[in-house]
Amino acid sequence: MKTGIVTGCSRGIGLATVNLLTENDNIKIIGTSTSGNSPISKSNFECYRLNLAESKSIKNFINIIGSKKIDFLINNAGILLEKWNESAINFEHLKQTFNVNLFGTIELTEKLISNFNKNGHIINVTSDWGSFSEKNFDEFQPQYKMSKSALNMYTKLLAKRLEKHNIIVSSIDPGWTQTDMGGSEASRKPTEVANDIKNLLDKMPKSGNFWHRGKIREW
Repeated sequence: MKTGIVTGCSRGIGLATVNLLTENDNIKIIGTSTSGNSPISKSNFECYRLNLAESKSIKNFINIIGSKKIDFLINNAGILLEKWNESAINFEHLKQTFNVNLFGTIELTEKLISNFNKNGHIINVTSDWGSFSEKNFDEFQPQYKMSKSALNMYTKLLAKRLEKHNIIVSSIDPGWTQTDMGGSEASRKPTEVANDIKNLLDKMPKSGNFWHRGKIREW
């Protein structure tokens, strides 16, 4: 049986991903949410409280995991605090966004590296908004975009560092998705992104790439 961790599994992409992966009885998922709750109730799923903005909360979660071996980590949890037309830097929002989307995600990942089995896989859910090659670039949502571009760089750095440990590290761009962040008019459904994530886990890709709809995209 493979064991994986999915953060932010109470709704959206995280919820859809857990629902899909737990259809396989040979996969056990450890999920997280800020409340510790999830609408999923399956024998191969358990959910714990995790607030990535709090080191104490991360430490508590790591203590729960202990020395348990894992095969994959999907860093899905994230926040978007800006309004759609907001372009000015809000320093309070900047700090809050980086605390969750970057610092907390990195802290969790670093503390779990020793738990990975050989051929493990870390998937960072980032965004086209965190890409320097984005064709529809604009000045809006600066805090979120900067946090995701920094997370992309962490993907590349960590992939290089973990080459000798046979651990794959990937970023995935889900595209415009129908979540609390993306809104109901978005072009993709969370179930579509969940399938992208599952396919990426199944294919054992080359480490250190940025994926979108099953294909490598530019950073």
